[in-house]
Parts: sequence; C-alpha cells; structure tokens
Amino acid sequence: MAKIASGSLYLGGTCEKHFPVEAPGASGKIVRKSEVAVVAYAKRVLIAGAGPVGMAAAATMANQGIPVTVLESASALSTESRASTFHPPTLDMLEAIGVAKDLIAQGLIAPTVQYRSSEAPFANFDFGDISDLTGHPYRLQCEQHKLTRIIAKRYGSDPNLRIEFGAEVLEAAQRDDGVSVKVRRPDGSIEQREGLWLIGADGARSAVRKSIGITFDGFTWPERFLVISTRFDFLRIFPDLASVSYVADPVQWYFLLKVPGMWRAMFPIAPEVPDEKAGTVQYGADTLARRFTGAATSPIDHVTLYRVHQRVAATFRSGRVFLAGDAAHINNPLGGMGMNGGIHDVVNLCGRLTKVWRREADPSELDRYDRQRRLVTLEYVQKHTIENKRNLESSDPREQQSFRTEMARTAANRELARKYLMRISMLASLKRAAELG
Repeated sequence: MAKIASGSLYLGGTCEKHFPVEAPGASGKIVRKSEVAVVAYAKRVLIAGAGPVGMAAAATMANQGIPVTVLESASALSTESRASTFHPPTLDMLEAIGVAKDLIAQGLIAPTVQYRSSEAPFANFDFGDISDLTGHPYRLQCEQHKLTRIIAKRYGSDPNLRIEFGAEVLEAAQRDDGVSVKVRRPDGSIEQREGLWLIGADGARSAVRKSIGITFDGFTWPERFLVISTRFDFLRIFPDLASVSYVADPVQWYFLLKVPGMWRAMFPIAPEVPDEKAGTVQYGADTLARRFTGAATSPIDHVTLYRVHQRVAATFRSGRVFLAGDAAHINNPLGGMGMNGGIHDVVNLCGRLTKVWRREADPSELDRYDRQRRLVTLEYVQKHTIENKRNLESSDPREQQSFRTEMARTAANRELARKYLMRISMLASLKRAAELG
C-alpha cells in the first residue's frame, strides 16, 4: 500500500492530477493552493464514508472499471456491531461484485422469520416460497463490519479502489465540471479533495447532506432501543424459536436475532430511564433477567443504546452530489431495512453513473436515482418499519388480536405469504423502483 500522508492509506495505485494546480508536483502528490493542501483525481468518483454502503458503492464502481476514492474519518474500518441482516436481493447484489460467498461463510443462514407472543408463535414465514425470485432465499445474519473487510480484501489490489483513512469530510461543494471536498486530517490540518462526482454515505449526521443544504425530514421516536449481545441460549426457553423472531407484547415487545456465536436481543427503553443507566451492561442484564430466568448470568458481549429516527432527505441528488444509506434515510431497525436499503441505493446509483461515465447514457439518467430510490424509501421502508413497530407494541386487545389473526392468515396462505415475503425481503421495493422508470 502506498502511503501519501500521515494517517492516510490507499488501496490500489497512485493518484492522478486532474484540476489545474499551482505546483507541478508528481502524480498523486499533495500540492499547495491558497494554503490548502489539494489532491485532485482524474475522472474519479469520491465517496464519503467507508461503512457497508460506502464500501459497496466503491466495489460496485471498481468492478466496472470506474476509479473511486473513499474518504473515511477513522484510522481503520469500523468494528461496530450495528446492522447484521442481509436480505436475499442484497446478497444477489453482493454476489455480482464477488463478495457474497465469503460473507455467507462468516454468517448464519436464517431461512425463516417468526412472529410470536411470549407463549407461542402465531406466524412463520419460509423464504423458500420465493426461491424462484432470488439466488439466496434466506436472510443472512452477519455483522456489517465483516462485509467492509471482505470488500477491502477482495479489492485490495484493484487500482480503481482506494481508501483514504484519517480524512474526515467537513463539507462539499460543486462546479459544473466536478466536486470538491474539504477534509480534516488527524493533525487538524484542512485539505481538499477534488473529483467528478461525490456519493455521501457518511451516516445520519452526514456532513455532505448538511453542506449542500438538503433537509432531513421526519421524526424521532420518544423511546430508545437497547441492543444486548448475549451468549444466553434462548432456545432453552423457546424450543420453537426461529433465528429471526419478533415478539409482540403489550407491556414490552422485543426482538430476538441469532448471529454467529450469540443472540442479539432488542428492547424499547422508556424515555424516563437516563441514558447513563440504560446504556450499561448491568441494565442490559437486568432487562434480560426480568424476562428470562438465568439470562442475567450469561455473558454479555456488549450493549448498544441508540435513539430511533424515521427521516428521509428532501432529495437524494443535488447536481454532482448524491446521498445514500443513512445519509439519505434512517428508520427503526425492525425489518433490517436500513443498511440493505443503502446498498440498494448505491447499486442503483452506480449502475447509472457507469452508463454516464461510458457515455452510454445522458447525465439526465442520474435523475432516475432520486426518483426511484427516494419514493420506494417512503412507500416501503418507512411504511413497513413504522407499521412493524406499532403492531408489536400495541396495548389494545382488539388491535393485538387483529394483528395476530391477520399474520396467521397470511402465513397460512401461500400466495399471501409469498407477497409478504417479497415485501419484507425488499424484493417488492426493487420491483416498484423499476416500475417508476
């Protein structure tokens, strides 16, 4: 790997000079222009953020021979255990860039999804019912940080993909012929990166989105979600439990998800419980103990407490700047649609950028990205995740019974079950996007 500045690593070959600069330095060297270090890339797509969405975008472009540079504020790829579900069409997309096989080898295949009460299941759905629509008829449970490392390893020698660590994106600007990004280096110095297009995959607090003035409309739920990664074996209590199980309960609903070596249990936490208390391992152990005998003494690997939002950017495109993943939309995690939707975003976008790059399509082709992905985010991802939460937490006996009866009826009817599986696997949203043209 070639080192270009302290704290900055690139995967692949050297940089190329594209925009005029005052110093004639060799290709790829940082030069000075108006007291700001500038690195300008010839015909290169810039990506803010090296999370699963940013890295999927980079691999998709590099796989088509399009050079990309990823700008990441951290000194290395994240090890956070956040999203951990990969849906069938997402796995199909990852297979197209050559990383699905390695990801599946590190994950856990979940062929069914279950809805239940604390006493018994009332609906089971088998992804085998949509096996004619996907090459991966199951959900894969695998932490997102494994995907980013697999991509980095798979494309580590590809000159078209470079990752620059220690490059915190502060703001973005654009001209008719390109974009510029200000980044802060680990030593506090400010530098500039220039390219042709910019994909903002820099998370819910996206500096890219804020700097180009795109609003992030929606709301924040009053309660927070506590995710507990525990070694406790829930099958001891629920022998008929599926690897993905949503448990409806009028007092405190919860969600159980099996990943390699452990379970992840998610609970809503009331607003009156202080963050400093709710985010502790002890509080996590106490929460499990109130529900499951013996769970409090099982090892807890970590707990994560976070606020839950439902927000969508006013637009996913502004000229040469695009938003994707959490920078474009955030939602509650019930259904595992956030990261998956972000990967769907960039596969859609990068396919269009590739066509424009190769002059196989007019730049107006890029307008279809916003038209398709933003609408399906509103129609499918936001709608489904909100409905799922409200159905699970309902305290009205009539609403509870109606939900359980409807889910049982859907699961028992193959045609209805198939439609439901298409919706929760996100195949329906992809079909809808294609219909929008």
